[in-house]
Amino acid sequence: MIVLHQIDPIALSLGPFKVHWYGVMYLLAFAAAWWLGQRRIAAGRLPGTDANAYSDLLFYGMLGVVLGGRLGYVLFYALGDALRDPLMVVRVWDGGMSFHGGLIGVLIASWLWSRRQGLHFFDTMDFVAPLVPPGLGFGRIGNYVGGELWGKYTGGDWGVVFPSGLPAEYQGLDPAALKARFDAGALDAFARHPSQLYQAFLEGLVMFCVLWWFSRRPRPRYAVAGMFALLYGCFRFLVEFVRVPDAQIGYLAFGWLTMGQLLSLPLVLLGLFLLWRSHGAPVLRPAPTADGGKA
Repeated sequence: MIVLHQIDPIALSLGPFKVHWYGVMYLLAFAAAWWLGQRRIAAGRLPGTDANAYSDLLFYGMLGVVLGGRLGYVLFYALGDALRDPLMVVRVWDGGMSFHGGLIGVLIASWLWSRRQGLHFFDTMDFVAPLVPPGLGFGRIGNYVGGELWGKYTGGDWGVVFPSGLPAEYQGLDPAALKARFDAGALDAFARHPSQLYQAFLEGLVMFCVLWWFSRRPRPRYAVAGMFALLYGCFRFLVEFVRVPDAQIGYLAFGWLTMGQLLSLPLVLLGLFLLWRSHGAPVLRPAPTADGGKA
């Protein structure tokens, strides 16, 4: 089955004020992290930390995601554009966020928060790891709704036709004209892998289920964070094989290695190292708060 992507990226318009679905997905991501984190705090999964302290951690994390994600995108994918037009760094509404940059931002924010709370950095990271996948899933759904970061051609009778990925002769056609071409079968050859949805499923749903289950019983320090890094690195590396690389970079080597894969390899190695390091590491035992809970 071939589907024509014709989703309005704007969720709500009130005069000049427009709310994009991508922004809504960010709100859902932070809301999910807040709700899940509160459950884990109530269950005592980070002893010595209360709901107020966790709210501070979430605020730090939000800043880390936004600042790190944007700066990471500029550094890894658009440095040349930034050098020619420095103001593009602050034009976040034009798009462009990097997971790897956002991860670095969250790591820095969590380290600062952990120092302030007198906690071991990796106790914080083990706590945070299961809260991240829902946000990754929402973000990839936002990419799909926005018709960006699509995959390669499927070469079959299935996939998604993204208007922004069509050849030049189809660009600029109004939605009705594009739909007529689609209904006539003229666009079938341009059906692509909906790689954003693959990532939403793997990085969002699958990672969340695995990490939430894995962290339900006390694990040695480093183990949960290591599992997160390993899963994300592997999933991202695999999906990159059917995802179109950024046009301004292309393939880095061998006719298939992408920047996303290059940045994911260190995560795979880090995940393996942390899982190895967890053997013999101390286990943080839950200390439920007064209102209790299980997570």
